[in-house]
Amino acid sequence: MNTQMNIAIDGPAGAGKSTVAKLLAEKLEFVYIDTGAMYRALTWKAIKENVDVNDEKVLHQLLKECDIALVNESGHSLVKLNGQDVTEEIRNASVTNNVSYVAKHPLIRKEMVSKQQLLAANGGTVMDGRDIGTAVLPEANVKIFLTASVEERAKRRHEENISKGMSSDLVKLKEDIAKRDQIDSERDVAPLKQAEDAIVLDSTSMSIEEVVENIYGVIVERDGTVEH
Repeated sequence: MNTQMNIAIDGPAGAGKSTVAKLLAEKLEFVYIDTGAMYRALTWKAIKENVDVNDEKVLHQLLKECDIALVNESGHSLVKLNGQDVTEEIRNASVTNNVSYVAKHPLIRKEMVSKQQLLAANGGTVMDGRDIGTAVLPEANVKIFLTASVEERAKRRHEENISKGMSSDLVKLKEDIAKRDQIDSERDVAPLKQAEDAIVLDSTSMSIEEVVENIYGVIVERDGTVEH
């Protein structure tokens, strides 16, 4: 196994990137880097501190005061902000609905990309986000663009919310996901975009396990030292 490989998984909100990337990293025994969680952590902090998510300058200062760590404790991937475990908090609806506004600021993206590139400097990572293959890790060994229909992505998010005992409105979720797609695709800096050398995988009618196996198959093809 080439332990220096970096795997980039991009795609729109709700396509299952985080779940797939996490399982793939476990299968490869690589480090999983959830870039979305980094932006979510800052968004959560901004909301908590009553910082306007559209105020780039204040957000950038807030980010400088934040130590965002992605750690693995007892087999669980945790997100810590200044030492506090915020893994669950950053998944709430207010964060979800505001994270795209935070992520579109050039200063924020520049700072985050530097942090992410540092994390992947030694290879052996699976990183997911919106612009990994195009902006963060343009030299990644394998690039996947994972997508699914808006209806399917909303359905998955709805079922996830219900399973967690959270209230959920499927119609509203469809609207929110379509809105996030628009914001992510139209932002000026590193928009959501498929890298030219990325493999597109439509997961609408696939299980998570099938998606993981498909990507693993691509990695096997690219790296002759990986065993089936």
